[in-house]
Amino acid sequence: MAIKLYDFELSGNCYKLRLLMSILKVPYEVVPVDFYPGREHRSGWFLELNPFGQLPVLQDDEETLSDSGAILVYLARKYDRSGQWFPDDPATMAEILRWHAVGDDLTSTVSAARLVLGMFYDFDLEKAQKGAHRIFRIMDEHLWFGEKEGRDWLCRPAHPTTADIACFPYVMLSDEAEVSRQDYPALRRWTDRVRRVPGFTVMSGIFPAGPALEAQAAS
Repeated sequence: MAIKLYDFELSGNCYKLRLLMSILKVPYEVVPVDFYPGREHRSGWFLELNPFGQLPVLQDDEETLSDSGAILVYLARKYDRSGQWFPDDPATMAEILRWHAVGDDLTSTVSAARLVLGMFYDFDLEKAQKGAHRIFRIMDEHLWFGEKEGRDWLCRPAHPTTADIACFPYVMLSDEAEVSRQDYPALRRWTDRVRRVPGFTVMSGIFPAGPALEAQAAS
């Protein structure tokens, strides 16, 4: 049985899974869900898959899984032969899961603002945008100090992990939330590194790294 991803193309949380499966070369089948304008994630058939009514949902053999962060861990543990995307070391695992929670915070801020501006959701736009900038400041400082210590990624390993996948999409989609990344140079350099990972794939609003981006990010 092929993996089925219940997917909305414009969802950053769904994209996290498409990105990791592309990097790991895991084949899967997309089942489109009309999140907007159809609100199909609130339909009866979808609520049988995930009673919380949230995307993404992934089916693999007998498993039906929800929550993008949890599914990232599942995919990494089952399909990553290198063991690098979710390593066994307990301290590293805890560090990665902490950044998964930051990924959720980005969903509740950047994504919320994006939903207000692009899909007319009734959230507090100013609060969401301010929250996004607060997270960006923390991430930028963390990444800047990491660069000084020779670390390129969010966590201690010398390679990307699911922490980077969990946080990347809504940082990159922040322009659609009218949250500028201009004042966060270390954050921009990190997004450029993520876009150079072998197997990287794009979505609407997220493009491959170009040759001029590193110079721009360093400014």
